Amino acid sequence: MSSPQHAALFDLTGRVALVTGGSRGLGAAMAVGFARAGAEVILNGRDQAALDRQAEAMRAEGLKVRTAVFDVCDRAAMDAVVPGLGPIDILMHNAGHQHRGPVEELSDEGWYGVLDTHLTALFRLSRLLVPGMKQRRRGKILAIGSLASDLGRGTITPYAAAKGGLKMFIRALAVELGPHNVQCNAIGPGWFDTEINKPLLNNPEWLATVKRRCPAGRYAQPEEITGTAVFLASPASDFVSGQLIFVDGGVTANMM
Repeated sequence: MSSPQHAALFDLTGRVALVTGGSRGLGAAMAVGFARAGAEVILNGRDQAALDRQAEAMRAEGLKVRTAVFDVCDRAAMDAVVPGLGPIDILMHNAGHQHRGPVEELSDEGWYGVLDTHLTALFRLSRLLVPGMKQRRRGKILAIGSLASDLGRGTITPYAAAKGGLKMFIRALAVELGPHNVQCNAIGPGWFDTEINKPLLNNPEWLATVKRRCPAGRYAQPEEITGTAVFLASPASDFVSGQLIFVDGGVTANMM
């Protein structure tokens, strides 16, 4: 039986969390996890109807939730909306975009679209939120990395470049913000059953690869990322910073 002191380590009561890409998939699962731990969650995305559906489902559970519609690649929209949200204690940058293809066939738009979504948006959001976190002397900047943060795979060069850059941005920011009691970390999901992975989920050859490479022998469900996300958002991780924590069923531990 856990003690009140133990439970308090993971308590997010009084905290406000902004989750980009929060209407579905990993973003929705983490948003629910933060809210169940006591946080007020702000769901971000581009589709108001999708955000409203997720918010309604959370409110039906008695959870605190708001929505904020803006495109993370639209600097003007971000600058207009984010400052009006009030103090943000936890940023979870989860918004994602994929563009597959051989490097010689990639357009500039395809390249920058992926980098802007995953990496430049994280920089811009951090730039907006860090001053308040420094002033309050607390904060958590979190981002979704990838197996591709460390491992190469053909036809996803923009994604790998973005996720590798995200890992090092988080590490450098952790060093910069450590003296201000702000922790910065990333989560590296393995193969999850989410919309961005649907092309792979429907490929029997790829499913065979998953079973061979992943010691768990399966795809993960979105809810399986929640524990790590809540840990990194909570006081339990106040001495954890600059890390990329893989939630991958053992893929990165497997040399085969």
